[in-house]
Amino acid sequence: MSKPPSETDRPVVVHFVTGGFSGATQVAVDLCLGALRAGPYAPVLVLRRKGHTPMARVEALRAQGLTVHLVAAGWSHRPTIVALDRLLREIRPVALLAHGFPEHLIGRQAGLRAGVPALIQVEHNSRERYTVWSRWLSRRLAEKSAALVGVSEGVRQSLLAQGLPADKTWAIPNGIDLSRFAEPGLPAGEREAGLVMSARLARQKDHAALIDALPRLAAAHGLAPRLQLAGTGPLLGRLKAQAARRGVAGQVAFLGHHRDVPGLLRSQRVYVLSTHFEGMPLALVEAMAAGCACVASDVIGVRGVIEHEVTGLLVPEGDPAALAAAVARLLQDPALATRLGEAARARAFAAHGLPLMLARYEGLITRCATTAARAANAPA
Repeated sequence: MSKPPSETDRPVVVHFVTGGFSGATQVAVDLCLGALRAGPYAPVLVLRRKGHTPMARVEALRAQGLTVHLVAAGWSHRPTIVALDRLLREIRPVALLAHGFPEHLIGRQAGLRAGVPALIQVEHNSRERYTVWSRWLSRRLAEKSAALVGVSEGVRQSLLAQGLPADKTWAIPNGIDLSRFAEPGLPAGEREAGLVMSARLARQKDHAALIDALPRLAAAHGLAPRLQLAGTGPLLGRLKAQAARRGVAGQVAFLGHHRDVPGLLRSQRVYVLSTHFEGMPLALVEAMAAGCACVASDVIGVRGVIEHEVTGLLVPEGDPAALAAAVARLLQDPALATRLGEAARARAFAAHGLPLMLARYEGLITRCATTAARAANAPA
């Protein structure tokens, strides 16, 4: 039986992230599982426990051999910092990657207290709820950090816009497990002429614009495609009510948590990501890997993934008319849908595989840990 990561001879790297199992959590989990199987570092995942942290998923990760710890979250960050500090002193990692906001603030404060050699911030979104205080703290922590990572070039630029040091700031695009998409399915133009969007039903996403596009599709183009929405979230009731008001409730299927997202994507011609802001959308990359013809909002984080008219179509944020026009092009032109879907799939496999993301992070960790070790051993 293999020893847990903390007991191997490999140096330990800790990933600290929200226990809400957001996109940031998925990236941290993927990095940990990839490192668990091979690589120079032994991973440990630390989750900031939330009231809705799914313990079944935590236990499933532990069953795969990953060491997972949970630290409590409360109205104040101080107890979490104290608990994480104590845990880091026990684990003694060579590096701490603190993913997302506010976890990168909490994690790096604890890492400083615990004397972790290399602290790395990973910013997962282009828009976060920073206050004057948290921006000041972020800049102060950047001075003590080895690196700052944006999960896309757009996110990296948002970090630079905050006044963070350019010489420490990197872009490492997110990657996904492409093995789930090895089967290409039918060309997009030969699939059901329907729409699908897989995303949390929350304010960041703009499901409302997509629902508003449906009556426009009917009025301007004579089209009434089925729209399948995969995902859960607090806006479910509001979106159902909106679909009813617009007279399209019969077209819209709310699927909730879907167990076979690759199969769902491969069954539909058009994937839509209607959104207000992104870091680097994993769901969009999945749709590209599945060979969907993609339409997405032209926002930071998306425009670095989709190349307009080459791997998909970009439309202005919050513009149902433009969204309807782009969708109509793909529904009425199967050849265009096939061309964009095949180009999107090729781009996903070339640029967004999990091994490439893992190798980039491992290279950065090695540089940061080596630099920290040299500084620690340098004569006073």
